[in-house]
Amino acid sequence: MTSISLSATATGKADAVVVGVYATETAKGVRGVALAPGAEAVDAAYGGALAKALDLLGAAGKDGELTRVPAQGDVKAPLIVAVGLGKKPGKGAALNTDTLRKSAAAAARSLAGKAKAVFALPAEDAEQVGAIAEGVLLGTYAWQGLKTPRKDAKGALGEVVLATGAAKQAPAKKAVERAGTVAGAVNLARDLINTPPSHLYPASFAERAQAEVKDAALATLSIEVLDEKALTKGGYGGIMGIGKGSAKPPRLVRVTYRHPKAKKHLALVGKGITFDTGGISLKPANAMDTMKSDMSGAAAVFSATVAVARQEVPVNVTTYLSLAENMPGGGAIKVSDVITMYGGKTVEIMNTDAEGRVVMADALARASEDGPDLLLDVATLTGAQVLALDRLSAVMANDEELRTRIVETAKAAGEEMWPMPLPEYLRETIDTQSADISNMGQRMGGMLVAGLFLREFVGEGIKWAHLDIAGASFNEKAPYGDTPKGGTGAAVRTLVKLAEDLGAGK
Repeated sequence: MTSISLSATATGKADAVVVGVYATETAKGVRGVALAPGAEAVDAAYGGALAKALDLLGAAGKDGELTRVPAQGDVKAPLIVAVGLGKKPGKGAALNTDTLRKSAAAAARSLAGKAKAVFALPAEDAEQVGAIAEGVLLGTYAWQGLKTPRKDAKGALGEVVLATGAAKQAPAKKAVERAGTVAGAVNLARDLINTPPSHLYPASFAERAQAEVKDAALATLSIEVLDEKALTKGGYGGIMGIGKGSAKPPRLVRVTYRHPKAKKHLALVGKGITFDTGGISLKPANAMDTMKSDMSGAAAVFSATVAVARQEVPVNVTTYLSLAENMPGGGAIKVSDVITMYGGKTVEIMNTDAEGRVVMADALARASEDGPDLLLDVATLTGAQVLALDRLSAVMANDEELRTRIVETAKAAGEEMWPMPLPEYLRETIDTQSADISNMGQRMGGMLVAGLFLREFVGEGIKWAHLDIAGASFNEKAPYGDTPKGGTGAAVRTLVKLAEDLGAGK
């Protein structure tokens, strides 16, 4: 991972120096750029003509726009990279931290292979320093896959110095440390998501989780893995039912973090379908291309839990990973089969490609027995979510205030989520004559129907929210902002921030 340090000066030796620019427009409509705070020393070393040079190169200052300028004068780096920050904030307003995060990520990604860069972006307080540091660490992420190493392959940007007047302040140093932990968790989730299903299946995912917990070496963090025998004995009919069609049996992983001063208990549940063919309700071939990412929810809740433990947040966390491979093997569950879930409720399977909600239901019922103050589940649950919201995540809850708070927290953490309802009139569409409930209901409003199904397995009186991250979890297009191509690590930052707020009594 790229290393980050703080410095009060922006003119040290490096391979590149990054400055911020605002988009400007005169009264006569002439557009250009203005240097953002932090670039003063670099501009002076350049001879005071940096903004003019950027104008001549056509820089517009749009969010994330990158303009490269060869250095001159006394600048001690051969390259200057100007990154757009959009319009200058109004008088008395601070630059949006998400803009800083995404712009820093774009600049860092463009400097792959460089040994050292100085980032002289606006950073007047610890929050802004942390946003830049987080952006750099998210932007330098790259999944190397299982390719044979090449001698000419570019590595990540090696070292970044954040030039800021807050360099000597303890809050700024702490913000950089937090950014390292959170970005590390997001990148861990990305690694898990990007790993091919030949290498990441229920048992190997569980083993990877065990290795990460061991590596954390924290007495407050522990892990338990239930194999197929324990799942059968424990009555986890949902996880076992979906996993029957695969030669690779399912797992339920329980991770616990306990803090001696915790007053609140957070429970997390993540969908971990390591590959989804749709089972007997087989998907079309072109719909399977990204199905290695169907375990993104499990990757998110696990990675976030480790980050919370590393930061010693004063909150207790119990996390469940429902891991299964949804395959159409000879033992696969069939349409019209009825299974008995953990806790005794029966479910008629009317579509084996609606498997995520089934494995999640077992874990939600089990997590409810822990009596948490707050229960959250994260899943790449429905194609309907992608159709409705594209790359925004959806939030449904049994408490309107909680739903609003999660959306606001996501925004503060740099993620995009949208509040969605759980209409009661759709509940009757999952009634069935053969069982207590069906795993399918009305096709229209499918995202909401899935949320209503999950709600049935939440314990009475427990505040619960469901995050459908289907559209946000995997990016098939070019990188943008702080989002790479492939697994994104969606929801990790939001979960960490929610745990911090809960620990702080908010």
